[in-house]
Amino acid sequence: MNSSQEIDQRTQHLLKVLIQKYIEEGRPVGSRALSRDSGLNLSPATIRNVMADLEELGLVTAPHTSAGRIPTSSGYRLFIDSLLTVQPLQINKLEKIKEGFEIERDSPLILETASRVLSGLTSMAGLVSMPKREMVNFRHIEFLPLSNLRVLVILVTNEQEVQNRVINVQRPYSAAELVQISNYLNQTFEGKSLAEVRKIIVAELKDTQQKVNNEMIGAVEMAHKAFKSEKKPAGDYVLSGETNLMGFDELADMGQLRQLFDAFNQKQEIIHILDRCVEAEGVQVYIGAESGYEPLDNCSIVTSSYRLDDETVGVLGVIGPTRMEYEQVIPLVDVTAKILSSALNQK
Repeated sequence: MNSSQEIDQRTQHLLKVLIQKYIEEGRPVGSRALSRDSGLNLSPATIRNVMADLEELGLVTAPHTSAGRIPTSSGYRLFIDSLLTVQPLQINKLEKIKEGFEIERDSPLILETASRVLSGLTSMAGLVSMPKREMVNFRHIEFLPLSNLRVLVILVTNEQEVQNRVINVQRPYSAAELVQISNYLNQTFEGKSLAEVRKIIVAELKDTQQKVNNEMIGAVEMAHKAFKSEKKPAGDYVLSGETNLMGFDELADMGQLRQLFDAFNQKQEIIHILDRCVEAEGVQVYIGAESGYEPLDNCSIVTSSYRLDDETVGVLGVIGPTRMEYEQVIPLVDVTAKILSSALNQK
């Protein structure tokens, strides 16, 4: 089921009412309740026939011996993509978000603030991925000659972090040559992100090879090795309110909770999901098995990307049961991401 156009408007309306009622009450929805609440002049028998059609399409299911239906992940997906009416963020919630960020503007505490705000306003788990290492800015570089065609690279970022790396070069370089190269790089790239520096150097490498300027080729090739990205480091995220998830009946099974909390502790798979959200940008919603990670099969993840200097550097969002109030959670996550972006760019 890829489009709401495959079912008629009456069926769409009944599915929307069923999902909204299930989200609100947490109980399977029967045909009599739908007949009463749908606003349509339909008999329970007619509604039962529509529910049977929706079940055949995989959009609802009947749990155990219940006569009522609950939405499936596919039903939620159709609801979110085509039927959801996103609510404007309530003024009191907007004020709470702003107040949270006013209290603490220093990173990384500001990221913890964002996760706490999301957790507190949704009563679910709030999480914020740490900014990508690629977005760290270049501050200063030095080259020192070593023996056997090796050069020591000392790279300083604006986080006051110093990285040392030994690179192999094609020919010996004097200390004076290395000072000249480092002066050129420091003047050209100071303040730019490492990702941007790498992109420029790759372009210059092609350009200088075309010009056949041997001296320049040597300098740019050395810079290329110095800034070459190592194996991508595992990211990290700030998590708040994970114990809130124990309060939802559909997540209360101890075995399931243990799996979920193990996933939070191991981090790798959740970081992988967050990385996918960063690449997609904007608001993303993963429902149940859509995350591709079994411990989250009964959960939904709603994320939105945040930006620094016009570049997307991370995401924030919430993890909760699939039965969440999407029309309120989506704008809440979106607005929090925009306020975090604004706070980071004011620093």
